Amino acid sequence: MTTQAEGGEGPVQGSSRPKMTARDVRVSYGDIEALKGVSIDVSTEDVTAFIGPSGCGKSTFLRCLNRMNDTVASARVSGEILLDGHDIYAPDMDVVQLRARVGMVFQKPNPFPKSIYENVGYGPRIHGLASKKADMDAIVEESLRRAGLWDEVKDRLQDSGTALSGGQQQRLCIARAIAVNPEVILMDEPASALDPIATAKIEELIDDLRGRYAIVIVTHNMQQAARVSQKTAFFHLGTLVEYGDTREIFTNPKQPRTKDYITGRYG
Repeated sequence: MTTQAEGGEGPVQGSSRPKMTARDVRVSYGDIEALKGVSIDVSTEDVTAFIGPSGCGKSTFLRCLNRMNDTVASARVSGEILLDGHDIYAPDMDVVQLRARVGMVFQKPNPFPKSIYENVGYGPRIHGLASKKADMDAIVEESLRRAGLWDEVKDRLQDSGTALSGGQQQRLCIARAIAVNPEVILMDEPASALDPIATAKIEELIDDLRGRYAIVIVTHNMQQAARVSQKTAFFHLGTLVEYGDTREIFTNPKQPRTKDYITGRYG
C-alpha cells in the first residue's frame, strides 16, 4: 500500500479495489479553504478512521463523501469523488439515492420522533424497498439484528425511538442507515456522546459490520481508532498528512506531524 505524501499530494492505493476514491478534493467555505487537496481510497474490507485535532478537516471531508456539504450555502467542493467508478458530483447523480447508498450516522443520536419500527422502516418505505407489510417486518427485524438491538426492543417496536437510552438510540440510527441497503456507512464521532458501556457496544457493532459495508469513522479518540480501524488517515490544518495501516500509523508514523499528534505534543 502506498501512503500519501505530506501536503496531500498523490493518490493513496488501498489493499483491494476501492469502493470510493477521492482525488485532489478541496473544500472552501467562502474565502476560507477548509480542505486542501485530499486523495484517498476507501475499501469495503477495512474500517477507515479519520483522526486529527478539532478543525483539521476530517468531518468536512467525511461530509463530501455523501454530499452533505451541499446543504451549506457557502461550501464549494472541487476535485473528484467516485463511488464504484461513478462521479458522485456529476450533474445526473441523484443525491437522494446517493445518500441511501452512502449512509451517515451523526455524533448526536437523532432518531425520528416516531416508533422504533417507523424509524427503521422510514427509509425502505420512501425508497420502495418493501411492497408488503411482511417484507417491511423482515427488513426492520434484520436491520435491528445487524445493529445489535433486536433482542432489546423486539417486544416494544411501537414505543418511541426517542424513549431509548443514548446508546440504544445510536444503534437505532445505525439500523435506520442499514435498512436501505447502503454500500458505505459514514460515522461522525458516533460514540462521543455515549458512556463507556454504550461506546463498547458501538465499537463491537462496527467490527461486526466490517466487510459488509465500507465504513469510515471520524473520531477524536485515538484509542478508539486503534481498536476499530484497519486503516487510519491523519488530518491537520485541512491537509491529509498521512494514511496507512492503523498499526503502522500508531507505532511507526512516517510524518513528524503524525508522530507529534500521536504522542500528544499537540491536539
